[in-house]
Amino acid sequence: MKLLNRSLLLFLLTIVVVPAFAEDRSFYSPVIYIDKEKSQILISTSATVFYIEVPDAAKPHMDKLPISSLVDFVVEMRGEDKPPLIKTWKVKSGESTCMYFNGKECK
Repeated sequence: MKLLNRSLLLFLLTIVVVPAFAEDRSFYSPVIYIDKEKSQILISTSATVFYIEVPDAAKPHMDKLPISSLVDFVVEMRGEDKPPLIKTWKVKSGESTCMYFNGKECK
């Protein structure tokens, strides 16, 4: 009986303690605002406005995204306490010298 209780307790602890894997999501949104100091971009989807974080590799290119342009952002969802992190972007409308960011460089 004690072995069964320990096994059940161990199983429950692994369910609670093991972190969930990050999920990738795509947001097709206009660029509302670019906060260069905080390395974040304000976007909106489904009547929600929120920031997405710009990774180090994209920081030199973030000012190339024109305000109001429609962009397809692929982001890594990192939980409620951190904003989503940009993995890639594709500018769908508007002019930019960085139409596609692949996670490492602009094309």
